[in-house]
Amino acid sequence: MYYIIFDLEFNQDFSSLQHFEIKNNHYPFEIIQIAALKLDTALNTLESFNRYVKPYFYSRVCPFITSLTGITTDQLTEEATFPEVYPHFLEFIGDPSAIFCTWGMSDLKELFRNAHYHNLSSTPLPRGFINIQPLVSRYLNFPTKKLLRLEHAVSALDIPKTYPFHNALNDAYYTSEIFKKVYHSGVTPSFYDPTYRSTPPMQPKKQLDTPALLQQFAKMYNRPLTKEEETMIILAYKMGKTHQFLK
Repeated sequence: MYYIIFDLEFNQDFSSLQHFEIKNNHYPFEIIQIAALKLDTALNTLESFNRYVKPYFYSRVCPFITSLTGITTDQLTEEATFPEVYPHFLEFIGDPSAIFCTWGMSDLKELFRNAHYHNLSSTPLPRGFINIQPLVSRYLNFPTKKLLRLEHAVSALDIPKTYPFHNALNDAYYTSEIFKKVYHSGVTPSFYDPTYRSTPPMQPKKQLDTPALLQQFAKMYNRPLTKEEETMIILAYKMGKTHQFLK
C-alpha cells in the first residue's frame, strides 16, 4: 500500500474558452500541471511524478495564473493533453488501493472532474484519501475550522522553505513533509465518492399568520376590516410573493 501525495495547478480563462458547453454557469478548472510523490507505509519517498499539461478547454493560460505559478501559454504548447498524461499518472499510482493525500479537497475533486470532462474512466483512481490540512490544525491545537494555507503550515512546522510555492511538484513535496510530521497511527483514510452531492436540510414550510396580517391592517386603518377588504389583502399578499409584477 502506498500514499500518493499529489498536487495540481489549474487554469481558468473565460475569454478563451473552447470545446466546452457551459451549463449552470459552470466553467471548468483545467489541470495544467500534475505532480505527486509516492510514499511507502514507513513514509519513505519512493519516486516522484511531474507533468505539465497542454490546455484543451482554454486556448491560453490566464495572466493571473501565470503570475501565480509562472506557467505560460507558450510553455505548454508542446506538452501532452490531459487524456495523454492521465494514463501515465495512473501508471505512476500503480495500485487503486493506494491512499491519496492532499492539501484540502479541491485537487481531489478537480482530478475526478477533469477525467469526467474528457470522458475518461475514473475507476482506476484510488478512492481512499487523507485530507492533510485539518490534521495540521489538530496537531497545532488550533480550532478544527481554522485551516492554514500551505505556506503558513510549512512555517508553523519549521519546515525549510527550499523551493518556491505554487508549483505542483514543490507543493507536493511540502505536503509530504507536513504529512510526515503530523501522521500518527490514528489517522485513517476517508472514502471519496465523486458522485456525492450534499443537499441542504429542508427548511420547515412557513405559513401565513392571517389573523396577525389582518390585525396589522385594521390597526393601520384604525377600524375593523370588511370581509371584502380581508379577502383582497390576503390575495394581494399571495400575489406579491410570486414577484410577477416586479419590473
